[in-house]
Amino acid sequence: MQSKITPDNIGDVLRILDDFVKQYRLPAVSQFNKNPFNVLVSTLLSLRTKDSVTIEASKRLFNRVKNCNDLEKLSVDEIAEIIYPVGFYKTKARRLKEICVVLKEKFNGRIPDSLNELLTLPGVGRKTANLVLTEGFNKSGLCVDTHVHRISNRWGFVKTKTPEQTEFALREKLPKKFWKDYNKILVAFGQNLCLPISPYCSKCPINEFCMKVGVKKHR
Repeated sequence: MQSKITPDNIGDVLRILDDFVKQYRLPAVSQFNKNPFNVLVSTLLSLRTKDSVTIEASKRLFNRVKNCNDLEKLSVDEIAEIIYPVGFYKTKARRLKEICVVLKEKFNGRIPDSLNELLTLPGVGRKTANLVLTEGFNKSGLCVDTHVHRISNRWGFVKTKTPEQTEFALREKLPKKFWKDYNKILVAFGQNLCLPISPYCSKCPINEFCMKVGVKKHR
């Protein structure tokens, strides 16, 4: 069956959702000053970590560091102690130090503003790189995490198996003017209403558009 959400009407769907999700708390990465350094660091801390934990860890770290130079002065153990208990906090502490080295050696200490350059940083994948572009530099990017992947497929808008496949499918199908805000809207929507298991379809403002692909039970 053909999806009810198309490139022609997805703008209307996103406008409805954007207004709807204003009642919810912003995703963790959107709660801090949106400079490239903060976005990069908070996004790395958020991987496999609950938003509530990411927010508190980011606050503690940003109270101590404002840029790569500040971060470089801390030892791996000090960073690990500050960001604990984010998931894989010891690995992330080492990664942050490694990123500082690469930034100093290759980019004069600045955060690069191109996707390809961001992907050369240790531990930075497409999700993180795209989020730095959109949130940190206010540039066009298409960040796809588990929420964006799940919901785009649940709608029937794309038919993909991995977030990376979803990103490239959306680059072909989603009008570019919606790329930058797509993640922010769908993450808030996915965390609070369009849950992975038993979503609140009865409360959904776009229920009539959704194909509910893969949904076995809903409320």
